[in-house]
Amino acid sequence: MSTTTEKLEPSATTTADPHSPVFDAHNAGKAGEPLPGKPWMYRPRRIGPINIPAYASPPFQLGLVAFVCFLCPGMFNALSGLGGGGQLDATTANNANVALYSTFCVVGFFAGTFANRMGIKLTLSFGGFGYMVYIASFLSYNHNQNAGFPIFAGALLGVCAGLLWCAQGAIMMSYPPEASKGRYISWFWMIFNLGAVLGSLIPLGQNIHSNAGAVNDGTYIGFMVLTFLGAALAWTLVDARHVQRADGSHVVLMKHPTWQSEIIGLFETLRSDTWVVFLFPMFFASNWFYTYQFNDVNLAKFNVRTRALNSLLYWTSQIIGAYVFGYALDLSTIRRSTRAKAAWGALFVITMAIWGGGYAWQKQYTRAETSAEDYVKMDWTSSGYVGPMFLYMFYGFYDAAWQTCVYWFMGALTNNGRKLANFAGFYKGIQSAGAAIIYRIDALKAPFMNEFASCWSLLAGSLLIALPLIVMKIKDTVPLEEDIKFSDETIEEVMPSLAHETHEEKVH
Repeated sequence: MSTTTEKLEPSATTTADPHSPVFDAHNAGKAGEPLPGKPWMYRPRRIGPINIPAYASPPFQLGLVAFVCFLCPGMFNALSGLGGGGQLDATTANNANVALYSTFCVVGFFAGTFANRMGIKLTLSFGGFGYMVYIASFLSYNHNQNAGFPIFAGALLGVCAGLLWCAQGAIMMSYPPEASKGRYISWFWMIFNLGAVLGSLIPLGQNIHSNAGAVNDGTYIGFMVLTFLGAALAWTLVDARHVQRADGSHVVLMKHPTWQSEIIGLFETLRSDTWVVFLFPMFFASNWFYTYQFNDVNLAKFNVRTRALNSLLYWTSQIIGAYVFGYALDLSTIRRSTRAKAAWGALFVITMAIWGGGYAWQKQYTRAETSAEDYVKMDWTSSGYVGPMFLYMFYGFYDAAWQTCVYWFMGALTNNGRKLANFAGFYKGIQSAGAAIIYRIDALKAPFMNEFASCWSLLAGSLLIALPLIVMKIKDTVPLEEDIKFSDETIEEVMPSLAHETHEEKVH
């Protein structure tokens, strides 16, 4: 490690532990200067044997964001996991999702500008509102069969979700220190997918004795209440400028962002970090396979209660995948550049293994067969259910591994919160462009095998394209001097206690 980096790292005698009840936030900042927020934000709490991090600390703030996503996108995922938005036929849900991801891809790509200018709370809360309207549209559709409302709600949700996921990605990648980014991503992904797990229990409980094709009103009403709570919870977050790490450092931001500075900053990000385009195919592929898994596997082959069980197992497997990959990516005994290459190799191996198993399964049925009026869908009591059940679980594990690695790759390129907001926007925008295309392909009734082949080839091909960036651009650390270039802040403002300590070392 370079001498510069060593000076920027807190020593054992000056680093405070935000999980400790004796953590003194006043000593973590620059001596003689007030804390950026209210004093109570920086006081840890203790409930019995449990240490609660300070309210304005990165772990607590990430937890709040995770629970916002638990309640909003988590419920959306639980509903989507049933296939067709919980309806018997997927056509309306496909058209709504085409509208959703069409607006999502445009707003998402530029969402970093809005998140940097508007702030985290407003961005996340507005995003959560869109999920409630989307679910309400399917409750309405259950009664009046008006397909226009779900399509409008999908387009609105695209705008809202683009903002929400950009803000979430910026927090998840910029709040933690470099050595903890994998764990932070893992924590977020586990809590977020716990929402889909618990959300899947609603349709499972509501429909456990039903062999029908569509879910009932109670399922939609339950999801609506939870998404409303998620949108409200976003207002309990603190502004990013108030967040303070245990060593007294702050998130690298623009102190005085304007619409002009953030629009220009979007294009400056592409100019200064051109290599990020090598990740764009991975972004594009990252939601492509959802349509195939939810509609062409779960909806096509299984009745409603079995779809609910499959969805529960899918999102549970995501929690396992996020834990395994998130913690492995932070192994301190291995250099970060080596971990990046190992993560790429692991992704390539499981892409071949899991999707190879998926090919063997897909050969067993066609769209024409499952679309027949007399087709009897599989139940969990049916012979031969165990094999596809485990395949669906591995699909969930794979999704978490892919998303965790992509976020970690982006977070390894910079620690600048402003730049990472733009990265997150690129990710969600390009991801949504792919989703819009594949939902439209599915709405046009493309053969299942064609959609499967497109998933497998996109995933494998995008990994090969990303390899040069992973090998050449992910380093063991990013110097603070490099991160600060994309901001109007100084080293002293971002890392006050460490800057003071470095000055003392130079004097002595």
